[in-house]
Amino acid sequence: MRRTSLLLGTAYALVAAPACAETLKDALAKAYKTNPTLTAQRANVRAIDENVPIAKAAGRPGVNLTGGFNQQVLRGPGSTSINSPERSATAQTALQVPIYSGGAVHNSVLAAETRVDAGRFGLRGTESDLFTAVVGAYMDVIRDEAIVGLNQQNVRVLDVNLQASSDRFQVGDLTRTDVAQSQARLALARGQLQSAQARLISSRENYIRLVGEEPGSLETPPAIPGTPPSPDAAVEVALQNNPSFLAAQKTRDATAYDIKVARAARLPQVGIGVTGNYFNYLGTLGQGTNLPVGSQNGTSAGAGLSLSLPLFQGGRPAAQVRQAEALRGQAIERVTEAERAVIANTRAAYAVWRSSEQVIASSEIAVNANRLSLEGVRAENSVGNRTILDILNAEQELLNSQVTLVTAKRDSYVARFALQAAMGRAEARDLGLDGGPLYDPIANYDRVQGRFSDFGSDGEPAPVATRTTTTRPQGAEVTRPLDPILDTPVDRGPADRATVDRAPENPATKPK
Repeated sequence: MRRTSLLLGTAYALVAAPACAETLKDALAKAYKTNPTLTAQRANVRAIDENVPIAKAAGRPGVNLTGGFNQQVLRGPGSTSINSPERSATAQTALQVPIYSGGAVHNSVLAAETRVDAGRFGLRGTESDLFTAVVGAYMDVIRDEAIVGLNQQNVRVLDVNLQASSDRFQVGDLTRTDVAQSQARLALARGQLQSAQARLISSRENYIRLVGEEPGSLETPPAIPGTPPSPDAAVEVALQNNPSFLAAQKTRDATAYDIKVARAARLPQVGIGVTGNYFNYLGTLGQGTNLPVGSQNGTSAGAGLSLSLPLFQGGRPAAQVRQAEALRGQAIERVTEAERAVIANTRAAYAVWRSSEQVIASSEIAVNANRLSLEGVRAENSVGNRTILDILNAEQELLNSQVTLVTAKRDSYVARFALQAAMGRAEARDLGLDGGPLYDPIANYDRVQGRFSDFGSDGEPAPVATRTTTTRPQGAEVTRPLDPILDTPVDRGPADRATVDRAPENPATKPK
């Protein structure tokens, strides 16, 4: 029903991408296989699975074998080999079968199974959180690379402006103030470029941290389908499917069984016991005497029913019950906490997405308008109706609107994916990831839940997540062309209007 892949659909253009590039689906698949946060959570779920056979073991028969050897080293007065053999060996086998434990075993198993469900929901939540972080990192690289490209373009334009201003100053069209303004704005632009490059490097390193590999050239991500019509509709879906909320509910349910386990400590315990004994005096019974002795070895066996009725335990059972009740109260409050978080995150993601869409529309208009404005200001400056400062301000406004547009597109996509994650629709089974079968936590549970052998292990764990020590330090190079809406040239050239079409000289402003 809702399991339509989120990563299939028409591309949602942020910036144009080359044909051969890494896709968002590739990045998510790599993170799914090798991210240590996710692989660690899978190991944690496997550990939680083992609580079920541990709880079942308390209700299964137990067999013990004990033995001993005794050598007399000193005999007191009256001790003889008849009543105190010099050596003896004993062995005993005991079988204990619990019949009734006040419901402790049954409720312990139910609590463990419920926590297994909570662990699986927690794993789904970890997947969803990881994928949201990867999408954010992916879009951060695209955004910051575009911003670096815009700043590089701005530096080139301002450098041309400075050259043109210098040329016009040489022929007396401009003053030193005009040249100084161009120099200051170029220096500021270079500083902004350095900051943008640093942010791009940081975003690429964060991408490596999450995905495990260098980003390279990233392809424009596909559209995300299935956006709800309203925040209320999104919240309704989220409260039914959000894995973190469902995990909190399962953890709360498990604490109800914990209370029953604690109460069982005050109830009778019934079991069946079977014992077998063997002794051997190793030929030392009656040694050195002429008295008749019995057998040097023998066996015995017994069976019985045991009943344990606790009368007073120093208040421990009552304390354990109160403790379990308090922990259940905590779990109930955690459900409310998770519910609040789901509602807030869903509504916030919806609001950011809607707002970003509006900002995109406004910014596209602003970019086109600022581009025309800059061209007009340049033209008016060529006939003396505008100053160099007007040109510099128009260029800065164009850059600001371009950066706003790029940032809004990034925010819109990330918010839309976060909205899907809040609604429980951004897990591995929703994304159509390539590269092999998905991890199945149920397979491990089925493998271990019925085991009862005391001997067995899965061996020493081997690392699953990949290390990033071999990756290169990231740079700030731009690997993608700018979006056509951002890349339209706005510079009119250093000499076209500065020397050919310049206004007549003004003696009042001509430098001395």
